[in-house]
Amino acid sequence: MRYRARKADCDACALKHKCCPKDPQRKVARSMYEPSRDVARAIAQTPQYAISCKLRKKVEMLFAHLKRILKLDRLRLRGPTGARDEFHLAATAQNLRKLATLIPAPQIIRAA
Repeated sequence: MRYRARKADCDACALKHKCCPKDPQRKVARSMYEPSRDVARAIAQTPQYAISCKLRKKVEMLFAHLKRILKLDRLRLRGPTGARDEFHLAATAQNLRKLATLIPAPQIIRAA
């Protein structure tokens, strides 16, 4: 879509020489999807969106860890059940690693 101002409005404006010095009136191109973009921009300014970004980052980091560290970039078992089983094993390994960091190591008492 293209917005065109009326020539009479542009002629009466004091900023015409800065706004459209070569054209008789101002023309502004506006995408037909701009209302949707405005809604998305408004949502991006909310505190809930910031919380959602943090939570998404946590989840994406877990998947990145599965793919890079645990080498789950390619599934080796065939079929949906094999893929599910392989993913469950990798997720279990990831959870066990996380659990190991939460539990404190036992203190070794040496006899003197």
